[in-house]
Amino acid sequence: METYKLFLVEDDPAIARAIENHLVMWGYEIARVKNFDRVWEELAAFSPHLVLLDISLPHQNGFQWCEKIRKSSRVPIIFLSSASGSENIITAMDLGGDDFIPKPFDLSVLTAKVQAVLRRTYAFQGTQNQLEHKGVVLDLTASTLTYQGQRLELTKNDFRILQVLLENAGHTVSRSQLITRLWENDSFIDQNTLTVSMARLRKKLEELGLSGFVVTQKGQGYFVP
Repeated sequence: METYKLFLVEDDPAIARAIENHLVMWGYEIARVKNFDRVWEELAAFSPHLVLLDISLPHQNGFQWCEKIRKSSRVPIIFLSSASGSENIITAMDLGGDDFIPKPFDLSVLTAKVQAVLRRTYAFQGTQNQLEHKGVVLDLTASTLTYQGQRLELTKNDFRILQVLLENAGHTVSRSQLITRLWENDSFIDQNTLTVSMARLRKKLEELGLSGFVVTQKGQGYFVP
């Protein structure tokens, strides 16, 4: 069985030690960032399967590092932060984050989240490459949408919403189902977060000529007819 490598970017020594010790007990190989001005260089040298990334950091914040990482890598990123308002969660996901865990958190919750993201990322790769519906093609490998020769690069948030809706095309997906599927656990996500994300996605689809592609079923959820 492969040992997964996790890269931890956390500037609080006590929290970093607790996370490292706990995850090592679960069989993970952990590397903690040493120089907060060289996060990308250390990450690239370690080549992890997953990154645990705080937002408030010396030199550059976690959002800036996430943007830099996403220019060269699709390694899954879980944000860890006490700044857990809706806007920060949306920003984290739109920049390419895979999950967001608000501080303070139980280490058992962290472990469950890590396992879920690793399973989602590595366990089922290659089973299906795309979803197609009425001329719209969602590429599950490249996280892009193609329609009538036009190609749309999707944020992590956009991609997950469309994947769930297309997997259930013709059927209503409830807001709670979407939230659970997108973030694994809806305990820290308020309804406004999904509303804002959906509005942003619809605007992008309209610019592509797909006005009305996602329909709201009032009081129930959303569906792709």
